[in-house]
Amino acid sequence: QVQFVESGGGLVQPGGSLRLSCAASVSIFSIYDMGWYRQAPGKQRELVAGITRDGSTNYADSVKGRFTISRDNAKKMVYLQMNSLKPEDTAVYYCHARDELLGDYWGQGTQVTVSS
Repeated sequence: QVQFVESGGGLVQPGGSLRLSCAASVSIFSIYDMGWYRQAPGKQRELVAGITRDGSTNYADSVKGRFTISRDNAKKMVYLQMNSLKPEDTAVYYCHARDELLGDYWGQGTQVTVSS
């Protein structure tokens, strides 16, 4: 069964940092393009950062310079390092995986709350 499970969310003060992790239960992880999305209350889900199977990355303008996405194919993990967090980063963060043949998969989400 294909499964992606996020962890690492929580409550952090403005200016703080968090590291999200996504663990994949798949046969071959390296074939997937991976991404982190987020959804704040009353807003649409949006792409935060993506990393392709060959390691190319892209970021939403709102997080450039503050967030870093990375992957470890041997451990079947993808990470999102979030620094200089702002209250507007508060959202549920989702791990997303895509393969052209196998389709799209989502994790269950992890809550990130930035508040003093």
